[in-house]
Amino acid sequence: MKTTLNRLINHEILTKEEAKSILVNISTAQYNSSQIASFLTVYMMRSITIEELAGFREALLELCIPVDFSQYNTIDLCGTGGDGKNTFNISTLASFVTAGAGIKVAKHGNYGVSSISGSSNVMESLGIKLSSDNDFVQKSMDKANIAILHAPLFHPAMKNVGPIRKELGVKTFFNMLGPMVNPSFPKNQLVGVFSLELARMYSYLYQNTNTNFCILHGLDGFDEISLTDETKIISKNNEFILKPENFNLKKQELHQIKGGETIEESATIFYNVISGKGTNEQNNVVCANAGMAIATVENLSILEGFEKAKESLLSGKALEKLKILQDLSK
Repeated sequence: MKTTLNRLINHEILTKEEAKSILVNISTAQYNSSQIASFLTVYMMRSITIEELAGFREALLELCIPVDFSQYNTIDLCGTGGDGKNTFNISTLASFVTAGAGIKVAKHGNYGVSSISGSSNVMESLGIKLSSDNDFVQKSMDKANIAILHAPLFHPAMKNVGPIRKELGVKTFFNMLGPMVNPSFPKNQLVGVFSLELARMYSYLYQNTNTNFCILHGLDGFDEISLTDETKIISKNNEFILKPENFNLKKQELHQIKGGETIEESATIFYNVISGKGTNEQNNVVCANAGMAIATVENLSILEGFEKAKESLLSGKALEKLKILQDLSK
């Protein structure tokens, strides 16, 4: 690692194979925590290359505990995090709304690192079991249309990195990797990223896969559709700017979609929204993201996807999926 760090400090870049090899070594505890922290820090100071990102991704996917959902046409709704906006858990709520609309969702998530409350914090808070037990995740998918895949349980390679990421408390390249290493290899992916540069890299990497993908980047810095500004959309065959008007909505204000200051507050906001007690602005931003996921899987127009999402949320179907998951977790 010492040689690698010296090379990186001298602005050299790693090949795909070197990047892959380092991640494998991290997973087998061949480096100490200071070396790992230094390695992560280098990538906060300079951009990661496509080759490096591809190597890291390949290592994590090879080392993961796979989940077989191949009989389903699944989608994962996942953002990189790290946008520093402290919104409520929009993509997790949108995942349940998508499941309520009859689509199978393989939700990859984690505890909050650079945010107060990540997807897994809220799920745990609401009594959802985080488990890698195959029977449990298969039953979740079968009965609730959604399985929660808590990243550290499926990625043993992350075990040595988790505490260091938590102590650093800022976004690292693991934020970039999160959405790309779902252990169930979903056929569809709605990915939110925190920068336009990363959107381009994701697009390049996904073009070389069989995944039906849709990449989102809010032009005011969001890793999701925020409705506070326009959103850059990149899919396999298309690239365009999405406006709130595409959903027949007006632009929203950031304070209208803010998250809680604690995990408990975040869980309360989550439960209020999924129970139909959210504000119009909260409902709209959730349904915009869920609508985009539904449109991606079912090849619908953006507005058709949005209407299906609204029906799922306001009819209580999304809440029903949450309750099934809570019952299965007991």
